[in-house]
Amino acid sequence: MSLNIKRRVSDNAPFFSSSLHPVIQSIYSGRGITSADQIKRKAGELLPVNSLKGISDATPILFDALKQQSHITIVGDFDADGATSTALMMLGLRKLGFENVAYKVPNRFDYGYGLSPELAADVISQGTDIVITVDNGISCLAGVDLVKQAGIKVIVTDHHLAGRELPNADAIINPNQPDCEFESKNLAGVGVAFYLLLGLRAYMRDQGWYENHQIAAPNLAEFIDLVALGTVADVVKLDENNRILVHQGLARIKSGLCRPGIRAMLAMSNKDLHKVKSSDFGFVIGPRLNAAGRLDDMSFGIRCLLTDDYGQALKMAEDLNDLNNERKDIEQGMRLEAESVVSKLKVLDGALPNGISVYKPDWHQGVIGIVAGRLKEKYYRPTIAFAKGETKTDSSGQTSTELKGSARSIPGIHIRDVLDEVNTRYPNIIIKFGGHAMAAGLSIREDHYDEFNRAFDAVLLNHLSEDVLTQVTLTDGELPAECFTTDFSQQLDLAGPWGQGFPEPTFDGQFEVINQRLVGAKHLKLVLCNAAGQLFDAIHFNTDLELWPNPNARQVHIVYQLDINEFRGNTNLQLLVREIVAAD
Repeated sequence: MSLNIKRRVSDNAPFFSSSLHPVIQSIYSGRGITSADQIKRKAGELLPVNSLKGISDATPILFDALKQQSHITIVGDFDADGATSTALMMLGLRKLGFENVAYKVPNRFDYGYGLSPELAADVISQGTDIVITVDNGISCLAGVDLVKQAGIKVIVTDHHLAGRELPNADAIINPNQPDCEFESKNLAGVGVAFYLLLGLRAYMRDQGWYENHQIAAPNLAEFIDLVALGTVADVVKLDENNRILVHQGLARIKSGLCRPGIRAMLAMSNKDLHKVKSSDFGFVIGPRLNAAGRLDDMSFGIRCLLTDDYGQALKMAEDLNDLNNERKDIEQGMRLEAESVVSKLKVLDGALPNGISVYKPDWHQGVIGIVAGRLKEKYYRPTIAFAKGETKTDSSGQTSTELKGSARSIPGIHIRDVLDEVNTRYPNIIIKFGGHAMAAGLSIREDHYDEFNRAFDAVLLNHLSEDVLTQVTLTDGELPAECFTTDFSQQLDLAGPWGQGFPEPTFDGQFEVINQRLVGAKHLKLVLCNAAGQLFDAIHFNTDLELWPNPNARQVHIVYQLDINEFRGNTNLQLLVREIVAAD
């Protein structure tokens, strides 16, 4: 067994800066960076607000609402991006002077995604003047129509891909809508919401609001920690604009100037506030927020982000931590069951299908996305996991059960486009769908499950190839011996922020195994020696227990990242092993 490794290279000549380590310049080059302008981080270098289509439509509506103190209802989503978007809009509008602002987030088990007709009916019955959607709305045609018919104005802020038809909203702000010239198509929902707030503040300034009221324009940067969190947690591409947003948010958190809820969730995870990394958003805070939306009600996570009381935030963070641990237990059981289903598919057909689809009636609807992701990683196929939704009775008295599906994909397969093709070639199977290139959601009828699987497999046949199905690990090559230091590891951290589309530096090389043992029942702890005779601690989390520990392995080829481990006051360099194979 060997690792299929490809080194990151660039066709462009790297830029040179005397202040940057040559290895870091090479890392930048491998990510398409050719000039210092592409690694700018100042807030003033963000893309211009008014280049985002829809801002000029929304701001006059909101300015009139401010003058009349109209009632505004924010409709969010039940993931971390939706939670941060909702909290940001609540806090930002209040900071701008709005007094009658409330929010409503759909419970995934009762309403489903976004401004659904059912949620729209609730919003209408409770009364409001304006609805602002955050991280949803672009595909909520029926819900928007109902709200509009009730005489309520609707502003849609979203980042998901637009369908063939747009909602009948008073304003739509979405970089992925037709004819939007905003240069970054990768804003998360929370990024779009932030831009609307920036645009409204500028419009209020142009209308003389601050001058007439003899007040200073509020500093919206105090909420950029929420923007950074939602951006990373939603796994959108960290292009130049998003890197500025994340960098500014990280800087604010490291300075201790962050929401008490964020500080509390970091404290619950024993993370040093002043050493937080972008990866902590994705692996520490994001899962805890998402656990509320997966197992309970995302409103609980939003309240944690909204509170100004650190003591309350700590109590909420503890509850979120408990929910996340419960989610892990549920996920582990579902994953094992799903792997058993897939193994039976292989026995029956001798090979994996083009796309993996799994379903059990008792699976938890809030966890199927994680299970789909785990299966995708294990089998390297586009994967959909389904759970049972609600059972409906039509006008003729016939009942049908809906299945909720969560899809995850591999590089080279745009899963939303695949679902769109299934819907076009095999109409009336999919009830609704939406999403991104790498993740999507859909609903089908239970009695259409087998038919959907055949259609899904047939469509994927036209898109899969040996190259697409060959999993390649990209690395930044071998690390020079002089770079195995805590100082260089810190330089790598400062060269970020790293994330989706701008991956954290990863290296590979061959090492001698000095010692190996299991810790925590499933993690492989190693002492390794490189060619220069340097010794390092290394750890491979969730190792394959069928292969490791391996007393016969004297040499290993590993893919790894640098990390600084602090324990009982001692600091040392540690290698975080991402992949490992015996090399002798």
